[in-house]
Amino acid sequence: MSVSIVGFAQTGEKNFIDQNYIEVTGKAELEIVPDMIYLKIVLKDKDNKEKLTLPEIEKKMTNKLSEMGIDVNKDLSLTNFVSNLRTSVIKTNVILAKQYQLIVRDAKTLQNVFFEFQEMGISNVSIVKFDHSQIEQYRKDVKVYAVKAAKEKAKILANAIDQKIGKAIYVQEMDNLNKSTTFNAARSSNIVIRGYASGVSNEQSMETEIELEKIRIESTFLVRFALE
Repeated sequence: MSVSIVGFAQTGEKNFIDQNYIEVTGKAELEIVPDMIYLKIVLKDKDNKEKLTLPEIEKKMTNKLSEMGIDVNKDLSLTNFVSNLRTSVIKTNVILAKQYQLIVRDAKTLQNVFFEFQEMGISNVSIVKFDHSQIEQYRKDVKVYAVKAAKEKAKILANAIDQKIGKAIYVQEMDNLNKSTTFNAARSSNIVIRGYASGVSNEQSMETEIELEKIRIESTFLVRFALE
């Protein structure tokens, strides 16, 4: 996790309160490693290398995830179920498919999931988004950092003109600059999964690492302090 803080300032006269003031813009940025990685998994009847039925591959998947230490009751959920009836002259087929959402908590587990799914022949797996379990608290923290950055900047500039700052008389959050990002599928190209290419052994695959891009949170505040 890294934090960067910057500030900008100007001085002037506050005509509607007849008081000198200093106006500053404080900005804070925070980068955090995601601890909630959302995967979409689609299982289809006999759509695997062992030609297992849907209930069989479901059971195999949940057992493997449990062996890996994943709480399937908490982090695995069924999001969709599809049953299509296809009839031809020769026979009638019922095509079953289920869509799951799986949450993994770190890059190593994500890597292991991809590897184990590859071994089971489950190929329809995609990353939906990155998030963090404490994202709301981090957003609040960044707001505080931004306001503190503004205050420190105001102190420095006021001291340069042999004055001090008083109470804040105006505080405005700059919504257009207050951003936080949870990466979605469009950003999944930022995930580097090395070792799953053809010709690479399983042992080599398990030694590789997945690189996850950090989530960046930004906040900017405009603050005016009275000059004393």
